[in-house]
This record gives sequence, structure tokens and C-alpha cells, in this order.
Amino acid sequence: MNLLLTLSFIMIIIPNVLGLISFILSKKSLLDREKCSPFECGFDPKSLARIPFSLHFFLITVIFLIFDVEIALIFPLIPNFLMVNFFSWFKISFFFIIMLLIGLYHEWNQNMLNWTN
Repeated sequence: MNLLLTLSFIMIIIPNVLGLISFILSKKSLLDREKCSPFECGFDPKSLARIPFSLHFFLITVIFLIFDVEIALIFPLIPNFLMVNFFSWFKISFFFIIMLLIGLYHEWNQNMLNWTN
């Protein structure tokens, strides 16, 4: 009972003391318009919300995410090479690589990889 009371006391007091020390020792600065405004991808949040945005940034991000997820799914296949049947491992690996190549071909065919359009 005494140990439980001591641990409860420590769990309540220590975080409060650390928070108070952090508040006292924190650097106080004056409110600055630039420091208080959010930074949104290099765009000024005080201006119009409907400014033109290049779609290429979005497309490159989507392409990166698609291929990144595919690569993350391929990585577990490497250690499983010695643990599973070779034929099933080959079919799964071949499927993923074919899907990557089909995706790359589709993006190339749609001119998504050309930055100068």
C-alpha cells in the first residue's frame, strides 16, 4: 500500500514539476506575423486560396507512393526465398514485377513522366 501511494505521488508530481520547469525556462518571444502563420508548401496562407498549382507535383507524389508501396511489398519476398516453394515464390515475384512494369508503361504512355508538358 505504501509503495502504491509513493508511485502514485511520483507519477503525479514529476510530470507537473517538469512541465513547470519547461514553462519557466522556455524562450519567450514576441508575437511575429511570420512565425505565427502556418507554412503551407511555400504558399502564403494570407493570399487567395485558389492560386494556380502545378499538377505535376501531385502526379509525381502519387507515382512515388504507388511505387514505394509496391517496393515495400516486394522486400519481404527476399527473405522468404529459402523458406517457401520456389515455384510459388517465383509466381508471386513475377506478378509484382509485372504489375510494376505495367504501371510504369501506363505512366509513360500517359506522359506522366514528362515534366515539361
